[in-house]
Amino acid sequence: QVQLVESGGGLVQAGGSLRPSCAASGSIFSINSMGWYRQAPGKQRELVARVMSGGSTNYGDSVKGRFTISRDNAKNTVYLQMNSLKPEDTAAYYCKMGVWAVGARSWSDHWGQGTQVTVSS
Repeated sequence: QVQLVESGGGLVQAGGSLRPSCAASGSIFSINSMGWYRQAPGKQRELVARVMSGGSTNYGDSVKGRFTISRDNAKNTVYLQMNSLKPEDTAAYYCKMGVWAVGARSWSDHWGQGTQVTVSS
């Protein structure tokens, strides 16, 4: 069984920074992709940023140049450095990982429970 636990969300003023993290635990053989998604009230969940096992990254257009995703493979952890935050960044942020669990026959996607980020104007 694989579990993802996020931390590091919170309330911040516009222009401020946050650095949430997401750690995976359990019977993990390998992790391919690690990513962050967000969902604001009344809106669809959208990709914020993703980093692959080889290090390649991609970002949503609205966060390019402000957010940086990174991963620590030894800790099965992904980070999202969020700078120059705007009120429109307010949302629940979810991490997602593509995991090959011990004894599994294929990759499977796992989600965290979400962490709230609120940016005040």
